Amino acid sequence: MSAVTMDAHAASGTAAATIETTRPFFSVRDVHAFYGESYIVQGVSLDVRKGEILALLGRNGAGKTSTLRTIARTDTPQMRGGEIWLDGQPIHQMKSFEAARAGIQLVPEDRRIIAGLTVEENLTLAKVAPSNGWGLDQIYQSFPRLAERRKQEGVTLSGGEQQMLAIARALARDLKLLLLDEPYEGLAPVIVQEIERILHSIKPLGITTIIVEQNAVAALKLADRAVILDTGEVAFAGTAQEVLDNADLRQEYLAI
Repeated sequence: MSAVTMDAHAASGTAAATIETTRPFFSVRDVHAFYGESYIVQGVSLDVRKGEILALLGRNGAGKTSTLRTIARTDTPQMRGGEIWLDGQPIHQMKSFEAARAGIQLVPEDRRIIAGLTVEENLTLAKVAPSNGWGLDQIYQSFPRLAERRKQEGVTLSGGEQQMLAIARALARDLKLLLLDEPYEGLAPVIVQEIERILHSIKPLGITTIIVEQNAVAALKLADRAVILDTGEVAFAGTAQEVLDNADLRQEYLAI
């Protein structure tokens, strides 16, 4: 596994990307989760290194979103076994708000922009709790579309702009692990490219990303590594390029 981390150079004040060869920054170990008595996440394990982008793929119903929700420690599905570790912290013992404070930010498929609030108010609200997240100036520099619409009500933005706002809101908090559920759904290619630019730009900052996306090819081209789920279990774990190069694997598990 490769990772991008920051190697500070005191003499020059610059930073260079280096390969981290130590323990994984984020680990899921034999996790089992249920909706009632429906067994959805069936012993999933995965490792992600700091600054890596992992594509979590599979057919509809494979357990991708459920795995993200389990990682984020949402109330459903209910985790009944296994461990989740982020930067040495046991996330599996936490509630969702505690996991968020620890640095896990889930951007769900519906984005959950708060109605009645402007773009800037949505971002400011994300910073109510003390955090080391991005300031408004840094957000607007990276998301110029949001800067142009800072006084516009968030829910009146286009789908792509709402997705940018949801990601920016996550960056406004303490962010170590970004979980993206179907971020490209319904978006024009130019907006997808803009989101990809943002995700590439945060890699050298050590922010780690797990992306669930039906557009598997786009996700694989973005990602460093890939995990494919099949009926709640890991069917493949390896590099994203391995999946792109293996037509049989793609056909069997992704139908592409």
